[in-house]
Amino acid sequence: MNFSLKIAEQIEVAALALEQGALVAFPTETVYGLGADAENVEAVANIYRAKGRPSNHPVIVHVAPEADIRHWVSEVPAPAQALIDAFWPGPLTLILKRAPHIPDAVSGGQDTLGIRCPSHPVAQALLRAFKHGKGGVAAPSANKFGHVSPTKAEHVLEEFPEEVASRMIAAVLDGGQSDVGIESTIVDMSRLASHGPVLLRPGHITVKQLEQVLGVTVNAPDQAAPRASGTLEAHYAPSTPVALVAVDQLDATIAMLHAKGKRVAVMAYEAHRDTEKLQAWRQLNNDPIAYAHDLYADLRDLDHVQADIILVEALPTTREWQGVADRLRRAAFDSQGVLQAMLGA
Repeated sequence: MNFSLKIAEQIEVAALALEQGALVAFPTETVYGLGADAENVEAVANIYRAKGRPSNHPVIVHVAPEADIRHWVSEVPAPAQALIDAFWPGPLTLILKRAPHIPDAVSGGQDTLGIRCPSHPVAQALLRAFKHGKGGVAAPSANKFGHVSPTKAEHVLEEFPEEVASRMIAAVLDGGQSDVGIESTIVDMSRLASHGPVLLRPGHITVKQLEQVLGVTVNAPDQAAPRASGTLEAHYAPSTPVALVAVDQLDATIAMLHAKGKRVAVMAYEAHRDTEKLQAWRQLNNDPIAYAHDLYADLRDLDHVQADIILVEALPTTREWQGVADRLRRAAFDSQGVLQAMLGA
């Protein structure tokens, strides 16, 4: 892809900053990442400091399309290679056994490593420029820990004004809005002999797609599964409480909240009959891919309208909705009981 001179220069500056141990925020097709040299322990530690991230919560290493992933992991089983061939570059993270020389700072102290190759052209250009394409960039989402992930450069700037001003974050590359809008699918391929492939986090790449490539069932997470990014029960949450409400209960719930004097924001498929009384509302798309694209931007927008609660119409339960349903469930986790308390139940 041909970049403008300005963005091409910014990518070169950002790659140099990474080599010098600084942090850089950059776009991927999923969400924006906050990156550091994955082999620089102090630089990786600065990601955790900036985000307020627990040190035992692993990050994902991003590599260029031409990278030798055997530098990063001790083995690439044939089924893992099949997934790489099918879905890389793209929104799929594989958990594999970490190579002994790779610092465990990126793995939360585990002997496994999350690794992926993003498809966003700016991310690829950055990874190719960084250490001439031979390095890896450790990058969780570019937001404070547990907050809604950023899908635009301005979201990153909202999250980290002090870190950008102080140059702790040396650059924020603007690649437009992320196409996918939710984080990558994560599959554990490190315990195939004992557990088979295990889905640790659903995403844009579905279980059906994975199983079509692998020819075997992809299993649900188990207690012994490696820790992975974005799998804590409470995550992806705005400051405003979030509650999921069945469609047949939505109108009544809004009416009862208004009767209690509550300010309500709504995400729903159809306009509510009293839409003008809402603090704000966003119309949802009935396609799961389009829904995912807009989800985090919508949550961030509604978080700014000073509502007392954000009501989200419950999603379909079919497998293609698994990724966005997972994100909304985690976004609402810490708000359990808030809606009932507001209603006086």
